[in-house]
Amino acid sequence: MRTSCLAVAALALMASRADAAIIDWQAELQRCRELRQNVAPLLQAGEGISAVGRSNRSVRRCIWIQRMAVRKKIPGAEVW
Repeated sequence: MRTSCLAVAALALMASRADAAIIDWQAELQRCRELRQNVAPLLQAGEGISAVGRSNRSVRRCIWIQRMAVRKKIPGAEVW
């Protein structure tokens, strides 16, 4: 009885992790495009990323999203 309860709990945990791992690629790519459009002119003007008010975490996530999208051949993905 305990073994079956543990198995059911393990399956439920794996299913919840699988749902959490689903990424809305188009929404993420759009968010990264907007971030790049806002940040690029300021960086070209010599401003630092901190002056833009964006955290490094946002930029790193966008770089990761772009790389994964290119690797998975998601439409609209482009290399930074």
